[in-house]
Amino acid sequence: MTVTVLTLLKRRDGMSKADFIAYYESRHRLIGEKVLQGWATRYQRNHLHPLDGTDVVPDFDVVLEIDFPDQQTCDACFAAMADPETMAEIVADEERLFDRARMRTYRVERQVSRI
Repeated sequence: MTVTVLTLLKRRDGMSKADFIAYYESRHRLIGEKVLQGWATRYQRNHLHPLDGTDVVPDFDVVLEIDFPDQQTCDACFAAMADPETMAEIVADEERLFDRARMRTYRVERQVSRI
């Protein structure tokens, strides 16, 4: 059974949305791909843009979704990412990009309606 991990991410103060997306997609994404390769089956970044066009500071700027084939693979991936060298690389880059105090990560329980 697929396990989906969802993370809500906020860009760091002083970083424009355009700069945030450009950095994420050109640099941070590559770290994600490297550490998730062989474990995850999907690594999707959903950058949020308000439908009404209002220019307010959002609670979060991106919804990250990562799929794993099962819980065992998910757990093994997170254990591998906890390696001090790997974690140091991730954290150093996250500090350039995110407000790390605002990061929230969840396991998704999906309920789908057929309409």
